[in-house]
Amino acid sequence: MLMAIGAIIAGLVLLVWSADKFVEGAAATAKHLGMPTLLIGMVIIGFGTSAPELAVSAMAASDGNPGLALGNGYGSNITNIALIVGLTALIAPIAVHSQVIRKELPLLVVLTLIAGVQLLDGELSRLDGWVLLAVFAAVMGWSIYQGYQGKEDPLAEGVDSELVTHPMPLKNAIIWLVVGLILLVVSSRMLVWGAVSIAQALGISDLVIGLTIVAIGTSLPELASAIAAVKKNEHDLILGNILGSGIFNTLAVVGLAAAIQPLSVDPEVLYRDWTLMLGLTVALLVMGFGFTGWRKLISRVDGALLLTAYVAYTGYLFSTVAAAA
Repeated sequence: MLMAIGAIIAGLVLLVWSADKFVEGAAATAKHLGMPTLLIGMVIIGFGTSAPELAVSAMAASDGNPGLALGNGYGSNITNIALIVGLTALIAPIAVHSQVIRKELPLLVVLTLIAGVQLLDGELSRLDGWVLLAVFAAVMGWSIYQGYQGKEDPLAEGVDSELVTHPMPLKNAIIWLVVGLILLVVSSRMLVWGAVSIAQALGISDLVIGLTIVAIGTSLPELASAIAAVKKNEHDLILGNILGSGIFNTLAVVGLAAAIQPLSVDPEVLYRDWTLMLGLTVALLVMGFGFTGWRKLISRVDGALLLTAYVAYTGYLFSTVAAAA
């Protein structure tokens, strides 16, 4: 048990560090290759912060732990919106300016609905996985098209400021890109082994472990990015990272896991976890949109409501574990 706990702690620390270096290297490399700044913010940084979820879920699926793979994907979305956006808004209200974010929020609602339809038969088949990956490819194509339009956007301004402030030579960027990717794989292997070992020892389902401990751990890059963005008053980067991560988790993380190994889906995933994920996404849309148009602000009250939902959900999960013990 102690070895498994040590593997989780060491795996999480290494996972977060390697993900940060991977994203830094990827963003700097893309900048050197002439990729538009908006595209770097939407694709490289927004999706890149979900590299830990992708690595862990792919590893879990290949090891025959579908609950951990699915729980990590959905649990990360719940954590990102309820915990990270909630905590960030509580620290400082989040202003919403980016046109990209206003398009991505409704898109994430639609993608979450598609994911829910796939859960109705109690299984995510390989076909379901490939469908999700195909939709992800289409979304990526749309993102690339938007990025090359060259329109001014607050999200691009924030990313450009970050890249100018912390320049990185191309050689160093490529080194960190490769090293970060290798360590992502190693650390995810440690994390999956530790999580599965503890789940088996305590009689907890790997789904619950994925929804809680692993989801929080793999969402640490988004949390770090959000806190850093708050300090720099770059609000659009906060939501840009969260929404990019949400799209990535819903489509690529779950899709790749199902394509590797079909995932059996317990009924509670649909009526408990997916329902909450959809509810939080819609709530975020309403908080930004309101009923009369874009309010351009996610307030401290909104943040408190999101945090309350997260605490209640996590408490419920652990209460079910205690009741089953």
